Amino acid sequence: MNPSRLILKSGPTFEGFSPSWQRGDFFGEVVFTTGMTGYVESLTDPSFAGQILVFTFPLIGNYGVPEPSFWESKKIQVSGVIVAELCTHPSHFQSRCSLLQWLQEQKIPLMTAVDTRALTIHLRTKGTALGVITPSREQMPAFVEESAVHFVSSVSCKEPILYGKGKKRVIAVDCGMKENIMRHLLQFPIEVKRVPYDYDYTNEDYDGIFISNGPGDPMQNKETIAVLQKAMRKTKPIFGICLGAQMLALSIGARTYKLHFGHRGHNQPCIDTKTKKCYLTSQNHGYAVDEGSLPGGWEVSWRNLNDQTIEGIAHKDLPFFAVQFHPEAAPGPTDSVGLFKTFYQML
Repeated sequence: MNPSRLILKSGPTFEGFSPSWQRGDFFGEVVFTTGMTGYVESLTDPSFAGQILVFTFPLIGNYGVPEPSFWESKKIQVSGVIVAELCTHPSHFQSRCSLLQWLQEQKIPLMTAVDTRALTIHLRTKGTALGVITPSREQMPAFVEESAVHFVSSVSCKEPILYGKGKKRVIAVDCGMKENIMRHLLQFPIEVKRVPYDYDYTNEDYDGIFISNGPGDPMQNKETIAVLQKAMRKTKPIFGICLGAQMLALSIGARTYKLHFGHRGHNQPCIDTKTKKCYLTSQNHGYAVDEGSLPGGWEVSWRNLNDQTIEGIAHKDLPFFAVQFHPEAAPGPTDSVGLFKTFYQML
């Protein structure tokens, strides 16, 4: 390991060490996740594209890395990894390599021996920040703002793909969809057509629409929103998760805004506003829906109990609903997995 540093645009520098094979400067939005496990799923989650991920749990890598069938996409999606302590000798019967070996294979930068507690406190206080992992720089170089990069286009599928068999067909709009979402959809006797984020499916035969999670600012996805607005005229069931919830809100004229430091982890408490039951949820998002901008006919269906932000919206009469959290988990609790069955029963 060689000395390295993380320089934040918001001011401070954090010292640490990086592998000797790591060369150059690596940029991204620095965010933190509070999950105690699930680093493989988090690192392969396309919603993290363009971000340097800080793990608040002090020891990362102790159970290694399993085969790709356990991943949430085909590769690591983050722009960098920061940990307090890296385990280089994992122990698990499904492990094929260590986290360090995996990062090297995929050319993903790493910093270890970082005071992640101090870094997280800074991000919570000042908000998520643009940053660079570097071996030599003393100050922040010029940085391309997040809003200038369309991350969804880089993580969406390029051509339509058919999965499963059944009398009902669901259009799944892939904005960076986690594989566990597809696994849950295919538990039901349906055909799923996975389509690119900008694909116009409105003239095809289908029984429902699913809008996936994904990275970046939801306002960038104008093509996805325009197609969704056309599709809503048919009043067929629509289910959105994470970015999908934000784009459903934008398609009805509501507004979104960027959270101070986001919700990332799998221990976020949310309440179902109708049943008043509380659920622990898995989350990974940096934007939220502005409650005051929701039009008539729509209601808040879920709420975050930590900060009272919107975690779900639903139409009062039509079969349109979405949640900001991840009912498919991976990683995290499966308390809210029943939402997939709710969607299936609407078809």
